[in-house]
Amino acid sequence: MTTIQIRIDMKTKRAAKRVLDELGIDMSTAIKAYLKQISIRKGIPFPLLTENGLTPTEEKAVLKSSKEAAQGKNVSRWFDSVDEMFEELNSP
Repeated sequence: MTTIQIRIDMKTKRAAKRVLDELGIDMSTAIKAYLKQISIRKGIPFPLLTENGLTPTEEKAVLKSSKEAAQGKNVSRWFDSVDEMFEELNSP
C-alpha cells in the first residue's frame, strides 16, 4: 500500500463528505474507487463539465458565438413574417 496526500478546499471536502456519508462510503474508499475506474477506463470515468453543465469545448463555442452575435457576426436578420423568411431562404 502507498499513501496519497491531496490539498482541497474545506468547502469541497465537507460537501463531498456529506454525500459520501449518505452513501455509507468513507473518503478513502471513494478515492480508491475513483482511481480504480481511471485505470480500468484509461481516462476520467465521467464527463468533465464546467459550472454551466457544458464540456469545455461546448462552453468555448457558446462564448465565441455569443461574442460574434454581439458584434453582429453570423446572425440572421429578424423577419416580419414566415413568408418573408422563406422568401429569403429560397432566393439565390
